[in-house]
Amino acid sequence: MRFGLFGTGPWAHMVHAAALAQHPGVELAGVWGRNPEKAADLAAKHGTRAYPDVDQLIADVDAVAIALPPDVQAPIAIRAALAGRHLMLDKPIALRTEEAAELASAVADRGVASVVFFTRRFVPETEKFINDAVAAGDWTEARVDHLGSIFTPDNPFGASPWRRERGGLWDVGPHALALVLPVLGPVTEVTGLAGPRDLTSLVLRHESGAISRLTVSVDAPAAAAREAAEFAGESGVWIAPAVRFAPAELFGKALDQLLAAAAGGPAPACDVRFGQQVTAVLVAAAESIAQHRAVRLT
Repeated sequence: MRFGLFGTGPWAHMVHAAALAQHPGVELAGVWGRNPEKAADLAAKHGTRAYPDVDQLIADVDAVAIALPPDVQAPIAIRAALAGRHLMLDKPIALRTEEAAELASAVADRGVASVVFFTRRFVPETEKFINDAVAAGDWTEARVDHLGSIFTPDNPFGASPWRRERGGLWDVGPHALALVLPVLGPVTEVTGLAGPRDLTSLVLRHESGAISRLTVSVDAPAAAAREAAEFAGESGVWIAPAVRFAPAELFGKALDQLLAAAAGGPAPACDVRFGQQVTAVLVAAAESIAQHRAVRLT
């Protein structure tokens, strides 16, 4: 499958391009970036060509991989889907529910395959934990902490303008939601509070009646950085496994799912429809924080 890569930042270099270049079922056919010089450098590194025009690259490939801020990603993804191209996207898929809905509609109308790279969902141990938790059922609550400290000189993602503007809610909030939504089900009500720096706490009511509590940040004090998730209910208290992983390797697993879906296999769990659910919760959370009140989704 011929892929066009959109984006030239650290994530595009370290994960997207590396995995696309190594995957035996994929050809990295071209690169587009908002900075033409960076696009040319990344393309040369992988023996392909840089494209000056978004639509020209879309026209020349079977699928697109997008490593761009969500407000830049969404319009390109919609154009690619309408052109019948399969989609490998980053989270969150959009910043507005309207764009997420338009993207999901374009994917459904054109019958293309889609995967949203919620990184940890492609860790085998994590996916087994989620599947086992879904099978067990009867969960009444969940707690997820996802706090990082990226604004340090040695962190390549600290220079990202959209991460500085949107903070942990939009950057790592999707990872937290990707754990609780498949187990506890869709969200009907969101309450959000903003704390020091970009600390964000959410309380979610799910259709099942369960409550989940998420605490996220990308600007936490280094000593307070942590990742943990647990579910409680009739089956006791289950703690999600903490596993080391290589993002580029996991991206390869995501590519496997996309290729299988494009060949007529089942839709991946983390597809654009799932990404649309995540965006809806994030938008509601931002609204709740801004208005200092709970926001109902239904």
